[in-house]
This record gives sequence, structure tokens and C-alpha cells, in this order.
Amino acid sequence: MANILSLQSHVAYGYVGNKAAVFPLQRLGHEVISINTVQFSNHTGYGSWTGDIMSIEHIDKIFDGLNQRGALDNLDGVLTGYLGDKTLGEVLLKWLKVIKDKNPNVVYCCDPVIGDTDRGVFVRPGVAEFFSEQAVKYANILTPNQFELTNLTGIEINSLEDATRACQQLHQRGAEIILVTSLTRQEADQNQIEMLLSCSDEVLLVATPRLEMPIAPNGSGDMTAAIFLAKFLETNDTAESLAHTAAAIYAVFCKTRQLQQRELAIIQAQEEIVAPSRKFPIHILDAEDELE
Repeated sequence: MANILSLQSHVAYGYVGNKAAVFPLQRLGHEVISINTVQFSNHTGYGSWTGDIMSIEHIDKIFDGLNQRGALDNLDGVLTGYLGDKTLGEVLLKWLKVIKDKNPNVVYCCDPVIGDTDRGVFVRPGVAEFFSEQAVKYANILTPNQFELTNLTGIEINSLEDATRACQQLHQRGAEIILVTSLTRQEADQNQIEMLLSCSDEVLLVATPRLEMPIAPNGSGDMTAAIFLAKFLETNDTAESLAHTAAAIYAVFCKTRQLQQRELAIIQAQEEIVAPSRKFPIHILDAEDELE
């Protein structure tokens, strides 16, 4: 069991942010401290919502209170997602340094929530720059989607070579492990969607069937980062963690489509999150490999 702090958005209805991350982390056997950056009625993909963004002072006080209780002393992992404001990122880094001082081996998994191909950039001005200029160098694990990988590097992703080149740029800026949570490339089977994982010495690739959904569920990136972090803290094995994550996400999407619902079927598919029934092969590449 690992102790994980998750700093993300929160919704009363549906599954994004901490609602998409905390239950999978717990179901996979980990203790979770959750800090909510916003509290909304529902996710913004619906077009209308109510609620508030938590103030910087509020988040800082929560961290301070946790520190007073000793809750930051024995953390194994820190997971962050949607931040809402660049100033919150600065508060995060202040407390991340406190946490790293207490345990230099803590694993920081940064999901650089910036936007996606359908909606473009949907965060406030300065947030994308915070991830690119500050957070990347602290990330043990970075989990951008394809749109965010381009935003962080300026490299348009059309091929495996583009994706690996973008990841190498982020490695040079400090990120240790990069998980690209949705990769679509011209030379690949268009009936599949891929996850690419890049380390300093190898690239791993896994493909799962592309499922047609009436409305693409929000929150899959949040859940992906959480499951990968959970398995990595358990196994310290990138290939095993990637294989489990891809299989679990695919199973949740299958259940969501079967139930014909918009929100991720995390509760209904919880057994699959723990022990996915269908596995997918991991392709291990080196810098000169190409896939047909």
C-alpha cells in the first residue's frame, strides 16, 4: 500500500478529476489524501455548471493543516491534474518541495491538463506555461494527451517519430517517464488507439481497439494517470504498469458504452480496474525502431 496525495478538481455529479482518480487509487489498494481545486456541480463538458474555484489561500491552508497533522511526512506519490490558475501551480510547487524534503523518493505524477483536440486549450492563461516552464522539470511521471504533448513542445504529432522526438524534448527538460495517454498517428491502424510510454532508454507502445462512443466521456485522462501511478508505485515496472492501465481503461470504456451513458462507468467496472479480463501486448522499442 502506498500513501498518495491527489490535487485535482472535484464534481458533485459525474467522474472527472478527483472523482475519476481517487476511487481507482483506493480500489487498487492505496491510501489517498484528496485536495479539491474546484467544486463544481458537474464537469464543464456539459456546457453549464455551478460551483466555485477554490482560492489559493484555501488550498495553502489545507496543505498547512495536513503538514501540522504529519500527513505529508510519509507520502509515496503525489498526483496533480486540473489546476485552474497558474498561481495555484506555484503553491503546489512550494508544498511539493516540502514533501520532497521529507521523502526525496516520492513520485510526482503530473497530468498537465491543458486541453484536447476537440476543445483546444480550456485552461486559464498562464496555466499551460506553468506546466511547460515549471512543472515538467519536477515530474517523475508526466501524462499528457496528444494535444498537450504538442502544446508542451511545439511539435505536431503525426507519426511515432514525432511523438518520440517530443518526448525526448521533455526528458531533456526533466521529465523522467512520459505516458502519452492517447496517440493517433498516420501510419497506425485507425481502428486502434495507442498509449506511448517513453523513458530515457526505451519506448513502449500499446494499442487497444478504438471504441465509438455517442459522446466521448470526460475524465479518462484523470483516471489513466491515477491507475498508472498506482500500478507503478506497486510494481516499479513501466511495462507492467502500462499494460494494466491500457487494459483497465479499455474495460471501463467498454462498460460505459454497454450502459449507453456519458459518465465513465468506474463503479460498474471496478473489478476490471483491479484485474482486467482482456490484456494487450506491449511493444518494446528502441530509438531506431519503427512500427509499420
